[in-house]
Amino acid sequence: MDKQINPLATQHLPPFVTAPGETDILFNVMVVILVVMILLLGAFYFRLHALPERMAHRANRTQIEIIGVLALISLFTHNHLFWIAGLLLAMVQFPDFRTPMVSIADSLNRIAGRYDQPTATQAIPIPSEPEDQPISQALPQSVANVPVTKA
Repeated sequence: MDKQINPLATQHLPPFVTAPGETDILFNVMVVILVVMILLLGAFYFRLHALPERMAHRANRTQIEIIGVLALISLFTHNHLFWIAGLLLAMVQFPDFRTPMVSIADSLNRIAGRYDQPTATQAIPIPSEPEDQPISQALPQSVANVPVTKA
C-alpha cells in the first residue's frame, strides 16, 4: 500500500481522522454516549410521566385510580392534556365523604337499638339453607317482629 499523501490533501489532519484499517475511537465513544443518553432520557421521561401518580399517593383510592387511568391514556396517546389533567387532579385533595357517612349510619343504628344488625362496614350474612327454616327465622330479629299491614 502506498503511504504517500494525496497532493491535494492538507499536510495536517485533525486527530479524529483515523488511518485506513484502524479503529475509530471517536465513533465508539459517541456510540456509548448516545446509548447512555437514550437510556437516561427514557428513565427521566418515565419518571416525569409517573409524577401525578406519585403525588396522588396521599389521596383516596378512587382519585388514585382516575389519575392512573389518565396517565396511561396520556402515555399511549401522547396527548399531554390527559397528563396535565392528572397532574392537576393529583394536586387537589378531595374530601372523604364515605367515612363520616358510615359513622353517622352506625351511630343511628346504635341509637335506634339495632345492635344486632350489620352496619355499613360489616358484611350481611347469607343463610345457608333458607328453604328449611321459616321466613321469620331467616330474617334479623328487628325485621321479623315488624307487623305486616295489608293495603
